[in-house]
Amino acid sequence: MTSKPPVRIGIRAPTNPIEIPKTRREFFKTGATLAGGLTLASGAVLPALAEGGHDHTMAAGGHENESPMILGSAELVQYGSRSPFEKSVRIPHPAGSTASPDTFGKMFHIASPIGEFHGTITPSSLHYVATTRQSYMPEIDPAKHTLTIHGVVDRPLTWTLADLKRFPSVSRLHFLECSGNRHGPQNKNVQESHGMTSCAEWTGVLLSTLIKECGLKTSAKWFVAEGAEEVKGASSMPIAKAMDDVLVAYGMNGEAVRPQNGYPLRIVVPGFEGIFSTKYLRRIKIVDRYYMNYNDYGHLTETPTDAALRYQIGPKSIITRPSGSQTLAGPGFYEITGLAWSGGGAIKSVEVSTDGGASWKRAELKSAPQRMAHVRFSCPWNWDGKATSIMSRCTDEVGQKQPTLEQVAKYWNKPYVKGYTMPGLNNSVMPWTIAQDGRITNGLL
Repeated sequence: MTSKPPVRIGIRAPTNPIEIPKTRREFFKTGATLAGGLTLASGAVLPALAEGGHDHTMAAGGHENESPMILGSAELVQYGSRSPFEKSVRIPHPAGSTASPDTFGKMFHIASPIGEFHGTITPSSLHYVATTRQSYMPEIDPAKHTLTIHGVVDRPLTWTLADLKRFPSVSRLHFLECSGNRHGPQNKNVQESHGMTSCAEWTGVLLSTLIKECGLKTSAKWFVAEGAEEVKGASSMPIAKAMDDVLVAYGMNGEAVRPQNGYPLRIVVPGFEGIFSTKYLRRIKIVDRYYMNYNDYGHLTETPTDAALRYQIGPKSIITRPSGSQTLAGPGFYEITGLAWSGGGAIKSVEVSTDGGASWKRAELKSAPQRMAHVRFSCPWNWDGKATSIMSRCTDEVGQKQPTLEQVAKYWNKPYVKGYTMPGLNNSVMPWTIAQDGRITNGLL
């Protein structure tokens, strides 16, 4: 007896190439076509796989979901990207500046879209950027990069990046802020007024751990941190700060520090003006006196009081929604939200005023405040449709309270006038004016 050939299941070759489906409905139609093409060798056609099943292309309410599908690619597998509907971008600072990038590809200040964020952490790709006198960003091979600590120490030491990653690491949330983050009447929105600050999770080794390896001499009073830019960034800081909370960071938001923020190594000096957090860190010298360095250009002060105003940031807060250039849809409920931070420690409380400062209401902190880190706050508000002014103020854990410009002027015994320039770093209250038609503008005008 001649045996029959075994039954085989195969797919009929299409006469035309199959096009990649662009929507879910096209996908299921293609699936049904392919299923209909599954045959037995005898010619009997198998039931289409989609028959008797459910069509999942109907969205809630019975409407067809014809959204295009995002097709996978090698790039999406390797790194990923945001939705094309998200349009937040950084802008040169100050607004309208042509310094970033300039004709030669150098960059200076770039402001973060702070008004469009949620939570407290700034995405690495949208973190603000400030460079040292428009230097080029150095492209550094991490395998060849080293950090040296020397000066008035017992043992000068040099480490590779691999060496540093062998030390016990810490991960901490800290904000950075440029001294150029000075809001004034010229700012149309919160990105222009407060976009030169960001908050990230930094990972690395405590500088105190490395200094202890070197052995600190009793004459050590200051340390100088130097970067590897074309124009060497260097800043003198008290040794007490180095032994407290300064971080030598190689990680940022779970990945390597990005080139614009100092790859492969930078220091993070919590609470201090951003220029002290030297990028592309290659050398730290422990010294017995204050060294005048290039970064001091433009930061020279006449009195110890003025100098103190330039070391530490804050306390500071800003309402990011609703804020300048935005428009309220009409009377009704809104959530007022924003960010608060202080170089003096953690934020203790935030207050919001919706009547131009006549009265204040305590806001809710949306997460546990961290030392020298942004914290998001919010406050419920029922707008009655009348013109008003909204603003926020904060208090930190050591009792420092954010002042108004009028209070600052009174402290310095100067009459307050529109456009008053605050000495030191500007941490004054920023008001937003809301018109009857819902348009929001700068309240300092």
